[in-house]
Amino acid sequence: MKSQQFQIDQKETRDSYMISLGGELDLSVVPQLRTALEPVMDRTDLNLVLNLRELKYIDSTGIGIIVSILKYRDGINAPFSVTEIPPSIQRLFDLTGISGYLSEGTEK
Repeated sequence: MKSQQFQIDQKETRDSYMISLGGELDLSVVPQLRTALEPVMDRTDLNLVLNLRELKYIDSTGIGIIVSILKYRDGINAPFSVTEIPPSIQRLFDLTGISGYLSEGTEK
């Protein structure tokens, strides 16, 4: 089985910062994701949006990163949402219990 290369696409609008993820989010790509997140994590004026439409796989490390973002943004009272979660990843979120904490945004 051929692995899907990890991709990050970033786009800032007037009131949000969208990070679209594709491929496989696992331990090997965490440094790339952290680098992408670094400039926006403390921006309380922007809704940080993770778009997962093209994500094919996520491991426990990837789920942990999303939980960390959620906790941090909540702690600084900054908006965070997750959009377009593929069914297979939504199932993992449901099984791990984080679905109830994620705000599913409507941004495309």
